[in-house]
Amino acid sequence: MDVMSPLKPHPNSPSPTKKLLPFALYALLPIALLRFYFHPFHHLPPNNPTILTKEEEIVYETPCDYTDGRWVHDKMGPLYNGTTCGTIKDGQNCISHGRPDLDYLYWRWRPSQCKLPRFNPNTFLHLLSNKHIAFVGDSMARNQLESLLCMLATASNPNLVYRDGEDNKFRTWHFASHNISISVYWSPFLVKGVEKSKAGPNHNELYVDTVDEKWGSDLDHIDMILLSIGHWFLHPAVYYEGGLVLGCHYCPGLNHTEIGFYDVMRKALKTALKTIIERKGANGNGIDVFLATFSPSHFEGEWDKAGACPKAKPYKEGEKMLEGMDADMRAIEVEEIEAVKVNAKQIEGLRIEMLDVTKLSLMRPDGHPGPYMYPFPFANGVRERVQNDCVHWCLPGPVDTWNQILLEVIRKWSIQSRRKE
Repeated sequence: MDVMSPLKPHPNSPSPTKKLLPFALYALLPIALLRFYFHPFHHLPPNNPTILTKEEEIVYETPCDYTDGRWVHDKMGPLYNGTTCGTIKDGQNCISHGRPDLDYLYWRWRPSQCKLPRFNPNTFLHLLSNKHIAFVGDSMARNQLESLLCMLATASNPNLVYRDGEDNKFRTWHFASHNISISVYWSPFLVKGVEKSKAGPNHNELYVDTVDEKWGSDLDHIDMILLSIGHWFLHPAVYYEGGLVLGCHYCPGLNHTEIGFYDVMRKALKTALKTIIERKGANGNGIDVFLATFSPSHFEGEWDKAGACPKAKPYKEGEKMLEGMDADMRAIEVEEIEAVKVNAKQIEGLRIEMLDVTKLSLMRPDGHPGPYMYPFPFANGVRERVQNDCVHWCLPGPVDTWNQILLEVIRKWSIQSRRKE
């Protein structure tokens, strides 16, 4: 009979490791459950950011009114800051210019009827692969563009591949990782215009029935276009239509009829949208069109006083109403977009949507550079006069939310397209 060494286990008996393993699992299970209870796992995005569960697809197919909501405090803060993003226009880099209160960075827009997820740069890059995106319009278009570049730069490096014009009014960046080009076109009226200057007239000249070919001539190479106009229509101007003077806005001393700017803004928008539809619809290539609605300014008193936009927190619901010029400008844009959306449905590959940011922007008087459009404006004490920017937005800042909403609309379009396939 074989005698087993006391140092060797019997071949049929379980090893000490196997004996201990069930006890270890039983001991770890309660700990794991407690860990999950107090610290639930965050939802991890799939490798393909466009792959969603059926439940998630249903959520995305449900219409959402992003204009209805409120600003809530958010400890997470922005995706980027003024020192990590190299494409911020100097005048909007509020952090590097010494703005002391940073609470304006810790708010997020919460729609009342749906969720607005945190911006995912990888998802945006995936959905827009091999596309050319163009921001066309005034400095608010540029403000939104630079916000988008900063958020995308957290995932992929943008390379400046084209620059032309004074003050970088025409630029293109390329994301080699996904072959995406993003351009900005300075066109504050969308139609042909001559801006006032020291060498020329002391007013703007607009040709409301002729598109600005600085961007119009490039439509064949653009897959998505985002339009933004408004503030430049407030300036003195003479308007032309059909080669004749149509009238003017605030032109004392000139023998023209004062007609204001509302109808002219409507005509300019009609011309731009009509041109996009005709040129892209005719060749069958298709295009996605967005119009960002008017973004209100928040001047209180004179623009050159230290506290021109002094608010340090967002307005609460009901504290500030959309009214007057802000409401009128938005109404024109809403009406024109809704009108062309009806015709766009008949054209293959043409999608038109409004990026309605007026209300959520109105509620953020704290998000402007104010005096910090210049570096450390009070380093030598508070001066009697200091220029303020209460129109544009600090970066990071509330304008980042515009791009959050933009991404959600694009993602819904992607889901709808896949459902039709």
